[in-house]
Amino acid sequence: MMGDSNSKIAWHRVQLKKNRGLLKALETGRFRTGNIAGSTGQAQKALASLRRKISESERCIAAHERRSRRPLATDVQSLAKVSWNSWNAQSPAHR
Repeated sequence: MMGDSNSKIAWHRVQLKKNRGLLKALETGRFRTGNIAGSTGQAQKALASLRRKISESERCIAAHERRSRRPLATDVQSLAKVSWNSWNAQSPAHR
């Protein structure tokens, strides 16, 4: 993964990695202790909060990538669908 010039996107990438790790640890812990079906309300809130944060970061990153990434396909049909007006190789930070 390349470095991000946008600090907000870089922050979201770090948070996404951290929150996915926490979610995995919580779900693994629930499975190991046998609290799969009857977990506490606090655990349910923590899981819901982590899932919400993960989806928010994913949406932010996806929106940024749609705005800033060049098309990866090189066939004529894919390139014809791209709006090249919004992509400028000289100054990617100013959009």
